[in-house]
Amino acid sequence: MSEISPQQLLSQIRAMQTDLHGAGTVKPTAGDGFGEMLKSVINNVNETQQTAASMKEAFATGEGSASLAEVMIASQKADLSFRAMTEVRNKLVNAYQEIMNMPV
Repeated sequence: MSEISPQQLLSQIRAMQTDLHGAGTVKPTAGDGFGEMLKSVINNVNETQQTAASMKEAFATGEGSASLAEVMIASQKADLSFRAMTEVRNKLVNAYQEIMNMPV
């Protein structure tokens, strides 16, 4: 068994502290910001709605090969994604209003 000197112990503690301080800092990422993510989600919802609309039109005219069930599922997906996006928008508006009403 080897003996641990106080200097070795102190140097190990200091090394751990520097590791902990480095791990606690938040490093900015090169990823997209919140605005870009929001634009992406809005575009995805728009694409879902356009796909559902084109499937409905193709089914109504008899041009498409999709069944009624597939058309209805696509329509419900578009509706659900739009409702979810609307709820997120409402939450953002409420949060903004709360921040603006805070006393300075």
